[in-house]
Amino acid sequence: MRTRFRPDHQLTTRMGLTMFLLGLIYVAFIAALVALIKSWIVIVLIVGVLLFAQFWFADRIALYAMRARIVTPEQAPELHGVIDRLCATANMPKPQIAIADMDMPNAFATGRSPRRAVVVVTTGILRRLDADELNGVLAHELSHVAHRDVVVMTTASFLGVLAGLVARFTLYSTMFGGGGRDRRGDNLFLVVLAVMVVSAVVYAVSFLLIRALSRYRELAADRAGAILTGRPSALASALTKVSGDIARIPSRDLRAEQPFNAFFFAPALGAGASLSLLLSTHPSLQQRLDQLARIATELGAQG
Repeated sequence: MRTRFRPDHQLTTRMGLTMFLLGLIYVAFIAALVALIKSWIVIVLIVGVLLFAQFWFADRIALYAMRARIVTPEQAPELHGVIDRLCATANMPKPQIAIADMDMPNAFATGRSPRRAVVVVTTGILRRLDADELNGVLAHELSHVAHRDVVVMTTASFLGVLAGLVARFTLYSTMFGGGGRDRRGDNLFLVVLAVMVVSAVVYAVSFLLIRALSRYRELAADRAGAILTGRPSALASALTKVSGDIARIPSRDLRAEQPFNAFFFAPALGAGASLSLLLSTHPSLQQRLDQLARIATELGAQG
């Protein structure tokens, strides 16, 4: 089904290029592990199980980790009403809706396909935003669903997760497996070192590629959501309000939520946080506001 969200060819191209590059790295990674460990059956089984679990259960894992619950139209009529109107405007299937009981104002979308998507909002964001601002945030999240970048991000992040697990497993098996007492201890040490180096390189490269894609997908969702609602100023207001309120939350309370930064509407960063653009999951607040201002000017000119 084609939605009324404008096709974003740049986003599609970037997602395709990122997945292609990650695929190349993935093949090289598996080939290196097979050559080093010489047990390709075990590696393929581990990789297959992890990929299946991450793809199939990512939405349930995210809901559990965020302590979010699916809500019915009877339990959250206003929230469902907003989603109903936006989905009708966008001509897209309605996702499930969940609420996470936490004060941090935020929202995110998850799920392996548009028909099995879940849009999650926190009680903090529902309490802080007015109707127009919430409309803009939910349009932003529905754009992620319509453009399928949620499933792309979930799949893309798998390689980094796998590389990290391999590095940890190799380290722990060496520490607790008695490898140093083996007559081939020197060779074993070299194999372990090679596996860890390959895993670290794969993790670093996939990390940077995913972060670059994540930043662009946020700009693309801002643009698509603002155009769908026709109210870029409302989304800009929501961004400013949410970012300001998150910055006032103690850093210790944000650390538990930071693993979800790549999916959040606004990153869970405390006041004074300064991550380089290369490592950030989101564009800067100013960059997002500048884009929304340009969209407002374009829409005004068209009117």
